[in-house]
Amino acid sequence: MFRNIISRGWYPALITAIAVVSLVYDLSINIIIPVLVVILCIGLIVAIINARKNQLELQSVRLTQMASYFNRRFMGNSSLSIFAVIDNLFSIENPQIWEWARGCEMAHRVFDSWSDHFATRVETDLRNRRYSTFLHTHLNELWAINNHYYDFTDQFCEIVDKFEVPNDVIEQYNRFVTEYNAFVENFRNTIMELKTIARTQIEAPSVKLARELPGKR
Repeated sequence: MFRNIISRGWYPALITAIAVVSLVYDLSINIIIPVLVVILCIGLIVAIINARKNQLELQSVRLTQMASYFNRRFMGNSSLSIFAVIDNLFSIENPQIWEWARGCEMAHRVFDSWSDHFATRVETDLRNRRYSTFLHTHLNELWAINNHYYDFTDQFCEIVDKFEVPNDVIEQYNRFVTEYNAFVENFRNTIMELKTIARTQIEAPSVKLARELPGKR
């Protein structure tokens, strides 16, 4: 706290000190005013840089938490995973569905490894405190992981539209959608906030919401 006061309050204190000295020693205003203006400008620039650094740190922490949440909640053996929903399709007597579900099963292992390594790497990079270096890369990678993951939700909806799927599987999918879409909204908000402090080519609407499905009779 003391260090924050020093880092943020040095230039008002210096300006005050110079003003007092100028009054005591009756220094010329023509000399003092330019000096005070220069100190004020330097102080404001430093304050802006520090504020941006703090925002980068805040968003880096937030992105790290999102990566960890995504990996924990929507990957691995979580029941709130699109892959857990797809696994239940093996109970349906339909070779076409089985073929698609087997392909998803293989993709699941790849996604698990990718997401787990990403979450670990983000936490390691955060500890190094090089926020501006890693933030853009982490944002792009989380966006890529999520968009590929979304494709499986979209394909699942196509399966439900074409074939008869039990209501309990649809209900499990909709429970997943509720939590996944909350994550998507949070991710969109993060992207919009990042645009105010860092350059990013990613637009918030490019992170898509999963479609909720009506139950079948």
